[in-house]
Amino acid sequence: MRYILASKSPRRKDLMKSISSDFLVAVEDIDEEISYSLSPIEAVKDIARRKGEAVYNLYPNDLVISADTIVVLNNQIIGKPINEEDAYRILKMLSGNTHYVLTGFCVHYQGKNIVDVVRSEVTFNELSDELIWSYIKSGSPMDKAGAYGAQDSDRKFPIIKNIVGSYDNVIGFPVKEIKEVIDRII
Repeated sequence: MRYILASKSPRRKDLMKSISSDFLVAVEDIDEEISYSLSPIEAVKDIARRKGEAVYNLYPNDLVISADTIVVLNNQIIGKPINEEDAYRILKMLSGNTHYVLTGFCVHYQGKNIVDVVRSEVTFNELSDELIWSYIKSGSPMDKAGAYGAQDSDRKFPIIKNIVGSYDNVIGFPVKEIKEVIDRII
């Protein structure tokens, strides 16, 4: 049995190393369109499950881990920004507010799959326009749900005021919870 990470995210790859130092990355193109007819929790679980199934079909003898992350503010799903102006709009909306980060993940192994979701609460500092545009110009927000990465919040970009729950979840890969599911399924 090999571990297969069904994600091309460099952040997930880094966090996957704390689960196994020996794993393969395999990604299949799926429609990642969020179904707004589902609740945010069900929507993120659905995408994670579909990502994992697509890869598990190619590697049925291995353990496949997939994940998807969304940001939710006032029950509104906030995905990745489509351009710099959208990133500004998203960051301005999150500024000074508390939102939730949901990561749905799925573990497939020997014909079984377990899908779960982890929720963390994130409160942003009040962000100045200057800080927002400086952060956007760094390029970092453009490939992240909610237009930010928890790992980017530092002295240069003091974005996050507080996190309640899993920090790894805010990055997009809740290691502790994934390890617990792996222990149950193997």
